[in-house]
Amino acid sequence: MTDSAAPRTVAFLGLGVMGFPMAGHLAKAGHAVTVYNRTAAKAAAWGARHGGKHAGTPAEAAQGADVVFMCVGNDDDVRQVAGDALRGMKPGAILADHTTASAEVAREMAAKAAERGIAFLDAPVSGGQAGAENGVLTVMVGGDPAAFATAEPLMRAYGRSVVLMGESGAGQLTKMVNQICIAGLVQALAEGMSFAQKAGLDAHRVVDVISKGAAQSWQMENRAKTMLDDKFDFGFAVDWMRKDLSICLNEARRNGATLPVTALVDQFYADVQKMGGGRWDTSSLMKRLGR
Repeated sequence: MTDSAAPRTVAFLGLGVMGFPMAGHLAKAGHAVTVYNRTAAKAAAWGARHGGKHAGTPAEAAQGADVVFMCVGNDDDVRQVAGDALRGMKPGAILADHTTASAEVAREMAAKAAERGIAFLDAPVSGGQAGAENGVLTVMVGGDPAAFATAEPLMRAYGRSVVLMGESGAGQLTKMVNQICIAGLVQALAEGMSFAQKAGLDAHRVVDVISKGAAQSWQMENRAKTMLDDKFDFGFAVDWMRKDLSICLNEARRNGATLPVTALVDQFYADVQKMGGGRWDTSSLMKRLGR
């Protein structure tokens, strides 16, 4: 058990490429974890690996838990899974949602939770599958400060940075900013690598040089050379990025923000989907330029 959080009874709902290792870090930190997954076999496999319990429904998993974490697919999944979990949760408990979803659904769930005396935190994460597996995610949180103070030490089992950004919805809005920035960066990186190849340069050496200067970014450090090597299997799929960018563009229509580059890159990702690359990772924008 680490010093960062006293042992708690917790639940984790949703064991995808992110949730499976995140729940594992909670178990390794000494918390009593019960998991739920729509595919029961995956929940059983998690229990076999980490020694925790698994339940047949979100409500069953949530019974008696001090904090219930979830990481599912989209707004509709949040409504379904959180709605069922709330029926099993005790008053005073906390429901923390790590799904990347809309700020609207975060506020909706916060209101429903409050009716039952339960706190809701929207807490989307950044760092991808590798960040989840290595326990170094960035967690952006919206919600009540007191609930955050309770949940934050637990989130540090898999979060290198865990920050309260404001009231309900603020975590999701911050994640939107994250995805907007990534979209433009990946497209620029793909264009740069394609240009280097067309110019007859040793593109790997180009990356070595420019990554030491002002062009440096996480995407360059982690994806430029794999782009050049035609490798696009690093976890976060184009299908999911399009879902996230749709959330960003919908929110921009509500708040009046202008996102011309984001809208364009979203259409580029649509092209990648048409190429059969819906499950390729987001750096596959390079494939589109090579057609």
